[in-house]
Amino acid sequence: MPRVSSRDGLAAGSPHGAWDGEEDGGGLRKGTSDMSFEELLELQSQVGTKTYKQLVTGNSTKKQSSRPPVQKACVADKHRPLEMSAKVRVPFLRQVVPISKKVARDPRFDDLSGEYNPEVFDKTYQFLNDIRAREKELVKKQLKKRRSGEEHEKLQQLLQRMEQQDMAQQERKRQQELRLALKQERRAQAQQGHRPYFLKKSEQRQLVLAEKFKELKRSKKLESFLSRKRRRNAGKDRRHLPLSKE
Repeated sequence: MPRVSSRDGLAAGSPHGAWDGEEDGGGLRKGTSDMSFEELLELQSQVGTKTYKQLVTGNSTKKQSSRPPVQKACVADKHRPLEMSAKVRVPFLRQVVPISKKVARDPRFDDLSGEYNPEVFDKTYQFLNDIRAREKELVKKQLKKRRSGEEHEKLQQLLQRMEQQDMAQQERKRQQELRLALKQERRAQAQQGHRPYFLKKSEQRQLVLAEKFKELKRSKKLESFLSRKRRRNAGKDRRHLPLSKE
């Protein structure tokens, strides 16, 4: 019996009567299933190992890339509507369009408004003292007209507050004069070649208190000031004493 070659056997098993390299792997697998091992080796030696494996396994001859297709990156529009997740409940009030937050600026604590200098401030607003003096005289005149009633009490409180403001302003002025005198004294010591001495805050408070006592003594109000201070201290001490049980 004549020997049938592997190519003839494939041609006989093929539905088209001839073997084609571009054919699908289904018909080829049906033809090779009836071939012997020797015929399969001969076929592999003829077509090559790579092509033989591709034909037997049914894979395409075209190389498939393992990388996923690259999608074109699109830049998201910043003005597009905000996409909310369906798994999270959408709040009733939500920010659709971003709004820049307004930052409040307090000129008292902002460096853009400059540094506070009490001496420069008093010189700049010196005219306010004349306005306060005129307002104080007006309040005194109205207080004389109203001897009693609710309006009298309001005017009395207003006059007392204005007098306290004047006293506080005079106290600040005395402290500024004292600091200016100390600064001039240190400057004179530096010009003479001596090392300037800077007073501590406690020493500065003692000097201010000494100047205040001198001022009260000149105005003959020292005794009334000391008596008020004694009564105030006695009231503080009385609060710390234990209550007597009768």
